[in-house]
Amino acid sequence: MGATLNIFLAILLLSITHIACAAPCGVSDITIDQVKTGGVVEGKPEYEVTVSNKCQCAQSKVFLQCYGLSSVEPVDPRVIKPVDGERCIVGEGQLIPGGARIKFKYAWMTPQDFPVVSSQVLC
Repeated sequence: MGATLNIFLAILLLSITHIACAAPCGVSDITIDQVKTGGVVEGKPEYEVTVSNKCQCAQSKVFLQCYGLSSVEPVDPRVIKPVDGERCIVGEGQLIPGGARIKFKYAWMTPQDFPVVSSQVLC
């Protein structure tokens, strides 16, 4: 009886773990936080943007709406790069592991919005 109960509990625990790990992820798990750094570049305020993957699964091909990414200071294209007139790709399209953060700075007259357009979830 005790062995049967242990087997049942083990199967139940594995089922719950599998369901939790298989929880769907998507663009809602990519968060964008932006703060003013206090720095000024060519008379424009500087902002720091943090792109975070809150999903346990890695995500790749993360595209943000950026309208060309206006900035008077250089922005590292390995971190974020415009791909057309509306979208930018984060991290050259590479994997962003679960819990990972990617940061970049830019300087412009006003803060820009960076809504997530799409991503590819890899579980």
